[in-house]
Amino acid sequence: MNLRCLSGFTLVELAVIAVVATFATPSVVVWHKRDQIDARARLMMSTLTLARSEAIRRGARVTLCRIDAARACLAASKACDGGSTDWSCGWGLFADRGGARVLLRMQPAASAIAIGGTGSELSFTPPSGQVIGGFRSFDFGARDNALKSLGVRGRRCIRLAAGGRARLTQGACGAAT
Repeated sequence: MNLRCLSGFTLVELAVIAVVATFATPSVVVWHKRDQIDARARLMMSTLTLARSEAIRRGARVTLCRIDAARACLAASKACDGGSTDWSCGWGLFADRGGARVLLRMQPAASAIAIGGTGSELSFTPPSGQVIGGFRSFDFGARDNALKSLGVRGRRCIRLAAGGRARLTQGACGAAT
């Protein structure tokens, strides 16, 4: 009988691989969800930075608001997935031009990420890009409890100063959700 070297895994090797995969899967899920939160927070951060710079450059009011499926601003009292201060339905950045709003940037909904804000709309005004209404904040986290074990490391916060400058930090910031 001719015995050749057979390629493949033995039953013991497959069992070891299965055990390692079982323990690694939850950490991959947590890593992926945390990455989604980071990405969404950075998108909001870049939109806030653009809003301020466009208000300065255009010399006109630039407004960031929660949007609906038709890319129109939601009324302050109208709820998204998580209430009237939930930004996870998406947002739009509009510049005032001749009495009309022109869409500059739009971000669609992200249903897996909860984004709580301290208002439903904010405006940046010329000449220096200040925010009407003072300090604002946005709180980013997982809608499910996938990151509960991470505590503050599983959340992100953007604080917006009255001068229009935004700062992204790790942890919750206490925005209404």
